[in-house]
Amino acid sequence: MTTGSRLDSLALADRAALGRRALAVAAAALVVAGSAQVAVPVPLSPVPMTLQPLAVLAVGGMLGARLGSAALLLYLALGLLGLPVFFAGGAGLGHVLGPTGGYLLAFPAAAAVAGRFAGQSPALGRVLLGCALAMLVIHAGGAAQLAILGGNPGFAFRAGFVPFLTGDLLKVGLAAAVILGLGPKLRTLL
Repeated sequence: MTTGSRLDSLALADRAALGRRALAVAAAALVVAGSAQVAVPVPLSPVPMTLQPLAVLAVGGMLGARLGSAALLLYLALGLLGLPVFFAGGAGLGHVLGPTGGYLLAFPAAAAVAGRFAGQSPALGRVLLGCALAMLVIHAGGAAQLAILGGNPGFAFRAGFVPFLTGDLLKVGLAAAVILGLGPKLRTLL
């Protein structure tokens, strides 16, 4: 094999890997969009309970910090462009500026945290810690925006964090299981 044909072969492999990564980012954004459609109203809270946090943690942990963040930035861009990807088929700037906007804006950072902790060879304790910290990032963003909009940090904590605590602890565990089960296989393809 000549040097030129080896370089052509490497360039083709690089393009194929880039295509697989782009497909994974797009698919992950769609998974998060699908998870947003599972929304349950929470009494006394302007924020519904969705499967988005679970999807965000799993996406970040399986794709890694860089690709996981890219998937969530794509998700936000799709919603801002008017595609019905936010909870209950919502779209547009109003969702980002409204009560759920802080959560949405925290998603890329949360995916990066989960991805960073999962790393190339994930271990249970590290993945659980990463998922727990990523969930805190999501809630910090959400509670901060609720506090800004309502002018009451206490209410923001009571309405934007407390009702979700039990469910989100379960989501942390489920996300860790998904990351540990599927992440290593997925990373070999990327």
